[in-house]
Amino acid sequence: MTILAIETSCDDTASAVLVDGHVRSNVISSQAVHDLYGGIVPELASREHVRLISQIVDAAISKAGIALSDIDAIAVTNGPGLAGSLLVGCHYAKGLALALGVPLYPIHHIEAHVYSGYLEDPSLTYPSIALVVSGGHTSIFLLEGPTEYRILGSTTDDAAGEAFDKIAKMMGLGYPGGPAIDRHAQAGNAEAFAFPRGRMQEDSYDFSFSGLKTAVRRVVDRITGSGEPLPIDDLCASAQRAIVDVLVRKTMRAARENNVATVAIAGGVSANSELRQSMQTRCLEAGITFIAPRMQYCVDNAAMIAHVAQMRVAHGVAASMDFAIEPKAIRSR
Repeated sequence: MTILAIETSCDDTASAVLVDGHVRSNVISSQAVHDLYGGIVPELASREHVRLISQIVDAAISKAGIALSDIDAIAVTNGPGLAGSLLVGCHYAKGLALALGVPLYPIHHIEAHVYSGYLEDPSLTYPSIALVVSGGHTSIFLLEGPTEYRILGSTTDDAAGEAFDKIAKMMGLGYPGGPAIDRHAQAGNAEAFAFPRGRMQEDSYDFSFSGLKTAVRRVVDRITGSGEPLPIDDLCASAQRAIVDVLVRKTMRAARENNVATVAIAGGVSANSELRQSMQTRCLEAGITFIAPRMQYCVDNAAMIAHVAQMRVAHGVAASMDFAIEPKAIRSR
């Protein structure tokens, strides 16, 4: 079974090929144009996808060492994400599927992140907990099987990655903010500032980072107003610790209360070094297997889209050409 996948949910144009469940190629092109604006500009993202998508798909096919005629099915992200970006990928995928006469599988972007731990290690068992944490999403999922999962909690305001970006912008660290904060935090004192932990209700798996963002803004304004230089390393370390503490605490509580043996993290923010180390330590203490996929499977990528399509094929889920894009994210229930 050879599956070609396309991912264009935000600002990365990606394509991948899976052959019998094995990743043969995973090509990702990031759009540097947004760095100039301090965030994603939807119209520019759409235009870049239009410009790049044919090149990226051709590159994935070439790197995989296959021909168009070898493709048995196509998978494409149909949401959530930027509407214009999703339209580019979905229209391209539909056209190619019609031209080749192969089935097409619309795939939910977050569902693909949820199962990326199983792409990294197919031997993982169920049930498990997955924390998906990125610039647009922060949610905890309970995975009960290859096609069965429930969302336990999600953010009520900013996603963790968005909080990182906005906090970095306050300190003039540029975009994207997460990697910059991670670098500075390694030289800072995480106890320098007592920033709030947005835990919501104790029995809730939901997240809130707006209070932290406001607290950092007040400290930055106070120090800047006094004429003193900003202690950027300490601010980054303290803010990062506040975010990571909440992510780890809620994820581990979900693992304990649902009696799972595996915890996985995915999404762009799962590249954060403190999050990985802290989650690994807590899982080791609890006797729980911890999996953090390699970076190319954590960021937006098409291999994870193909992986979910492969699971659907294996479980007899029907393909569909009749689907719409779904820009909005799912919420906890």
